Amino acid sequence: MPSRERDEKSVKAMADLLRRGATLTNLACPACASPIFKLKSGELWCARCEKRVIVVKEGEEPLKATSPIILSTLETTLLTKIQHVQKQIQEETDIARLQKLNTILSSLLENLEKLRKVKPAQQ
Repeated sequence: MPSRERDEKSVKAMADLLRRGATLTNLACPACASPIFKLKSGELWCARCEKRVIVVKEGEEPLKATSPIILSTLETTLLTKIQHVQKQIQEETDIARLQKLNTILSSLLENLEKLRKVKPAQQ
C-alpha cells in the first residue's frame, strides 16, 4: 500500500479510536513512531501498526500473560460467557435488551477470535 494511502488509513483509524472513547497518550509506538492510544479497556494501541503496545519499565520483565495455561483458561471462560449470553438471547423479548445482549455477544466472539489467533503461536 502506498505511503499516502497508509497514512490516510492510519488517520481514519485514529479518529475511530477517539470516537469509541480511546484517549491519546504522550507515548509513541516503538515500531513506527505513531501516537499511542489508551483504549477503554486500559490497553495501549497503535492505530498504524494495528497492534497492542506493551510498556515495560527498565529493569522489569514483561508480564507473561499469554502463557498456554492462562490462554486456555481464558478461552474456557469466554466460551462459558458466550453460552450464557446465548441462553439469555433465546429467552429475551425486549428489543433494547436484545440489542445490548447482541453487543455483548459480538464483543465476546471478537475476543475469542483474537485469543485463538494468539493461542496457536504460544503452543
